[in-house]
Amino acid sequence: MNTSNSHDLVLVVDDSPETLGMLNDALEQAGMTTLVALEGRQALNIARKMTPDVILLDAVMPNMDGFETCENLKRDLELKNIPVIFMTGLADTDNIVKGFSAGGVDYVTKPINPLELIARIRVHLNNARATRSAQAALDSTGQNLCAVNKRGELCWATPQVNHYLDKISPGGWETLHLESHFAQWLKHNPPEGGQLQVDAAGTTLKWVLVGTASNNEFLLRLISDEQPEESGLLKNHFGVTQREAEVLLWVARGKTNREIAQILELSPRTVNKHLEQLFKKIGVENRTSAATLAVSVLQKGRI
Repeated sequence: MNTSNSHDLVLVVDDSPETLGMLNDALEQAGMTTLVALEGRQALNIARKMTPDVILLDAVMPNMDGFETCENLKRDLELKNIPVIFMTGLADTDNIVKGFSAGGVDYVTKPINPLELIARIRVHLNNARATRSAQAALDSTGQNLCAVNKRGELCWATPQVNHYLDKISPGGWETLHLESHFAQWLKHNPPEGGQLQVDAAGTTLKWVLVGTASNNEFLLRLISDEQPEESGLLKNHFGVTQREAEVLLWVARGKTNREIAQILELSPRTVNKHLEQLFKKIGVENRTSAATLAVSVLQKGRI
């Protein structure tokens, strides 16, 4: 069954007209629309104008090769989330690793099997759509979240984060030079709930590590020095103890009792006792209702 969307736009980058022709025919038969580029700089210009859904990128090309082209794509905030599949005759481990390090999500070796390639494209298109849907959901809830990689480079951010950073420094993320702070902090494997404070543009930015995604992105929540601690918001609103507020905060973040116990260095039994008291104090019967109330309070108290 053809599961491709007729609006799927694939940019094929290869210096071989024969390869471009073969792939164009195969992709069109699969119901996809293709754009073609013969070299890296042309590919970057096309991508900035048309924003393809996926890019097929030859690794070996004159002037700017595929690896450098991919690195340039990943430095562009508007293009960095487009999945890049390398096409290469270089099947040795070093070049495969180089492709992934440059930001590729997959690779196929030449000569290319069109059916295999189309199957891989569909997988990555579905993954990219799922990621965009998740980010759109976060955007719509007003979350102050972003994700960075191990080098501290921004992978994505919700509009709330971008708006706040632009407010304190024109140019936002680009002018604040936060990468080195994040990279150094993440080297030490901070636990979930760990915090990093960065003084930038006359403001103290506090970042809380929410978790690590499967694609090695670190999810962070931004708290400015203008707002109270999240546990403090819950404590004041519900009239609970500080420890109860901390437990409620992690319940709102979807953690189990065992995970909360590890984060707060308590026993699961103690966490359960705190929850029993919390339910009585805030007038709910289960953790789902408690989490819903807590999220509502937190969203009103954020930036």
